[in-house]
Amino acid sequence: MYIADHTWPELGDALSPGSVALVPLGSTEQHGPHLPLATDHLIAEGLATAAAERSDAFRTPTITVGVSPHHRQFPGTMWVDPPEFRDYVESFARNLAYHGIDRVVFVNAHGGNVQHLREVGRRLHEDEVAYAVEWMWDESIPELVDDLFERNGPHAGPKETAMITHLAPDLVREDRLEDARDGGLVDLDDADTMVHGARTFYDAVDNSANGAFGDPTDVTPEKSERLFEAAADQLVQLAEWIGDRDESELFPEPRVERKIESR
Repeated sequence: MYIADHTWPELGDALSPGSVALVPLGSTEQHGPHLPLATDHLIAEGLATAAAERSDAFRTPTITVGVSPHHRQFPGTMWVDPPEFRDYVESFARNLAYHGIDRVVFVNAHGGNVQHLREVGRRLHEDEVAYAVEWMWDESIPELVDDLFERNGPHAGPKETAMITHLAPDLVREDRLEDARDGGLVDLDDADTMVHGARTFYDAVDNSANGAFGDPTDVTPEKSERLFEAAADQLVQLAEWIGDRDESELFPEPRVERKIESR
């Protein structure tokens, strides 16, 4: 169910403690010469929509701009600073809890958001407001990603190209796939920005002149559908797992008291 499509009386009847919200989050940032800036938030929204249709979870509106300053050199990229992002997402989740949704999955498709979403989840857990976890779609199916594509990349590579090929094929510039490969960085091992064990770069452009990593020419519609369906299935299972948990399993354990042994 998509929350924003319903009226408040309908939601008043539907929402209750134990409800699970799927919150799609991504970014609006460069994805090489072949993919749209919307890539990450389109992937997150597509997966959250599919999972909400296949489970009892509620999908919320999408958070479309994330923590992306490391892509700022590329025209059109948008970002918010980490403290503001964390505060906004935390407020968003507390709003859901006010309406009875105390279990949240941050359906994330942007690596720059990961550590900040985990910090928000820790805050909410510590305050016993909601149980919120960050879920990164490709981390749920790492073996399949590796099996499908010979030369993956962390950004604007075959896995993201495949997801947009499945969700919005008209937005993939197929005539630029080879440009993405040849003008970007195909293999991270070829980067010269790790020096004596130190990561010496801060921005994507330091490693890839066109912002792409990996070889997106290896994508087919069949691989794209298989990747999307596998990730959507993992998200459904996660939502069901969280929904089935007793509240006592989700919130912090009490302080451990030292037992004094009698002699």
